Amino acid sequence: MLMSRRRKICHGGVLSCVLWCNHNERQKKKRKAQVRAMESAQTKAAKDAEKARKDYERAKAAGQKEQARLYTESRIAQVQLQNEQLEQRKAALEHLLLDALSVDPYVDVQSLKQTPAFPPFDPGSIAVAEVPPPPYIYTVPELTMLQKLLPGAKEKHAQEVAKAQEAYKTHLAEYSARENVRQQALAEARAKYDQQIILERQKIAIQHEEIDTLQHEIQSGVPQAVIAYFSMILNSSIYPEDFPQDIKLAYVPESKQLVIEYDLPLFEVVPEVALYKYVKARDSITETARPPAQRKSLYASVIAQVTLRTLHELFKADRTELLDTLVFNGYVASVDKGTGRSIRTCLITVRTSRDVFTELNLHQVDPQACLAVLNASLSKSPSELAPVRPVLEFKMVDPRFIEEEDVLSGLDQRPNLMELTPSEFESLITNLFQKMGLETRQTQASRDGGVDCVAYDPRPIFGGKVVIQAKRYKNTVGVSSVRDLYGTMQNEGASKGILVTTSGYGKASYEFADGKPLELLSGSNLLYLLKEHADIEAKIQIPESWNDPQVDL
Repeated sequence: MLMSRRRKICHGGVLSCVLWCNHNERQKKKRKAQVRAMESAQTKAAKDAEKARKDYERAKAAGQKEQARLYTESRIAQVQLQNEQLEQRKAALEHLLLDALSVDPYVDVQSLKQTPAFPPFDPGSIAVAEVPPPPYIYTVPELTMLQKLLPGAKEKHAQEVAKAQEAYKTHLAEYSARENVRQQALAEARAKYDQQIILERQKIAIQHEEIDTLQHEIQSGVPQAVIAYFSMILNSSIYPEDFPQDIKLAYVPESKQLVIEYDLPLFEVVPEVALYKYVKARDSITETARPPAQRKSLYASVIAQVTLRTLHELFKADRTELLDTLVFNGYVASVDKGTGRSIRTCLITVRTSRDVFTELNLHQVDPQACLAVLNASLSKSPSELAPVRPVLEFKMVDPRFIEEEDVLSGLDQRPNLMELTPSEFESLITNLFQKMGLETRQTQASRDGGVDCVAYDPRPIFGGKVVIQAKRYKNTVGVSSVRDLYGTMQNEGASKGILVTTSGYGKASYEFADGKPLELLSGSNLLYLLKEHADIEAKIQIPESWNDPQVDL
């Protein structure tokens, strides 16, 4: 077909053929140029796409790298925080005592009085009186001279005046009614406010009276008031949050002795971990265990510090010298792994006097060495709950005197130890220690009306000869009686001496007995032992005519 077209063109003349060939060549070149342009555009687009892809990959890699860097920094910061917390915890445990020495634990009872803060009387909208209706808005303008000439104008004007006056009277009456209601509501609100103020003043007056009564009872040495005050002192002491701080107190006014039963923290308060470390290669945080010896040493120090801190806070807060002697028994509450039952283990026990304790420089002492100076018994292995025997069981410090209403009612049938005959009292004491497992042999009655007997403790190792003296006294037993018991014990070659009294002991007696194989049992202790071991519920009520016998010469 193309050849035929060429022949026709050629047949048309040479010029036409040449023109057609030139046109055809131009078309070919144009198409080639278009193809090259398209290929160039495609190549450029491909290069741009590749560049964009590479830029994206680089940005992605940079983002991942930045993300990884930030992640690593966050993990390192986490480890630093954990290590800082470990250091802070360790420092807090090491400075339990020192931190308390800079704080004055004293509480002024009068500062507990509430200060009245009465809000101002605010009745709200009822305090604002409504504006009465003004008479001028009800005034009808007078008729002009021309208006008066109009027929019926005067009558119509008079009607309008009467109507306006009637409206004024009605609106004024309505206003007065509303004002009366408002004033009544205002008066009621005021009366209610005044009544609330009166009640609040009465409440505050009662609270102030209770505070005054408490202060008077504290100064008078009333046991419950003394216990309330010193409980407040110890409960105000700030410890780490996981410290139990459960406290029980008992006060013996005759000897000015306060007995504290204090719950100590468990061994777990000392962190098991000594150091955290981030391992980037494994993306993990490793732990370095604290050496067991270090944990045990720090735990023993914690117990010693809590003990000294408690004694310090009590003596420091005692401005009126209600306390001569303190007994501290520190317990740990735990679960027996063998039985699954809850147990309480005494890990520290100490008795000390004000004179001895206040001579200590607690800023410089080693807590455990200081307790050794005070003749305290500290567990050989607190972390393993190795127990010690309390110098005085808390449950033995019970009220010795029955309530007054029981005396008046005559319902109290317990035998009064002060009314027994000497022989009955001697038999009672002898029987008590027999029930406690001692082999007793009563000796000749002492000239001071007490009981002297020699007993034998049949236990191996811990047993031996025991000298027992019991004295029915009204007043505090003097230190001379304690010295006499110690001398008797040495003369008899006994391993232990026990002095029992219906009264109590002073700090001089406790100081003399400290560190010696002497047991001083007060009246409350005696009542507890009679109930616990002989099933005898007794009381100690001293007759007004009672006179303590003369001390043996």
